[in-house]
Amino acid sequence: MPLELVTVPCLTDNYAYLIHDPDTGQTAVIDVPEPGPILAALNAHQWRLTDILITHHHDDHIQGVDTLRAQTGAMVLGAGADAHRLPRLDLALDEHSSFSLGREFARVIEVPGHTIGHIAFHFPDSRLAFTADSLMAGGCGRLFEGTPRQMHASLQKLAALPPETLICSGHEYTASNLRFAATLEPDNPLLISRAAEVADKRAKGIPTVPVPLQVELDTNPYLRAHLPALKTAVGLPDADDVTVFAEIRARKDKF
Repeated sequence: MPLELVTVPCLTDNYAYLIHDPDTGQTAVIDVPEPGPILAALNAHQWRLTDILITHHHDDHIQGVDTLRAQTGAMVLGAGADAHRLPRLDLALDEHSSFSLGREFARVIEVPGHTIGHIAFHFPDSRLAFTADSLMAGGCGRLFEGTPRQMHASLQKLAALPPETLICSGHEYTASNLRFAATLEPDNPLLISRAAEVADKRAKGIPTVPVPLQVELDTNPYLRAHLPALKTAVGLPDADDVTVFAEIRARKDKF
C-alpha cells in the first residue's frame, strides 16, 4: 500500500509534508518550518510521528525540529555533510544511504546548488520525491552556495526520475515562477494552461504542490535548458546546457 501524503502549509509560504505508512503506523515529516501546523495535522489524522527528515540547513526548514523532537520523540535524519549546521542527527545520510519508512524503501539524492548539503528524498514505490528548494514548482532554488553547474547536475538527477513522480517542493512560489517562465516560452500551451490552473488554485487558497514531474518537464524552464527554443529565447542558440541554465537563473534573480 502506498504512503499517505499530507501537505502542511507553514509560515508565510513554506510547506512541510507528512507521509504515513498505514500498514505499520510509522509517520515522517519532511522539514519543520514550525511545529504548530505539523502537530495539528498529526492530531487531525491521529498519527504518531516517528521520523523527521531534513532537506537542508536553512532556518525556515529546520527551526521547529527541536521542539517537534521533544514533543514526539521522533528520530531526526539529515545530511551528514551538513551535520555541523543542522539540529542533532540520529542518522546521518549521504547519497549512498537508504532507509525505510515502514515497508517503504527511501533513497537519498544529493542535490547541491541552493545549498551545498541539500538532499532530496525519493520514495519510488509511492512515486514521491521531496525536493524542497532544489527542484521547485515551476522553478528552482536560488544558488546561495552552489554553482550553476552543480544545480544543473542536481536537477538532471531529479529530471531522470519516473515522470509520474510527485514533486513535493518547499514553497508556494509557483505563480511567480510561471510568470517568469512565460517570458521565455510565451506560446507554450502547457505553460499557459498550467498558469491558469495555478491562478485558480491560489484564488481558492489551495496549495499548488505537489506536482507530477512530467508537468515540470513540460513547463519548468530550468529543466528545459537543453531545448533549442529556450537557448534562442535567452540569446544563446549555440551555448551548452549549463551556460543556458545559468543565464535563465540569472534572469530570474532579476525578475
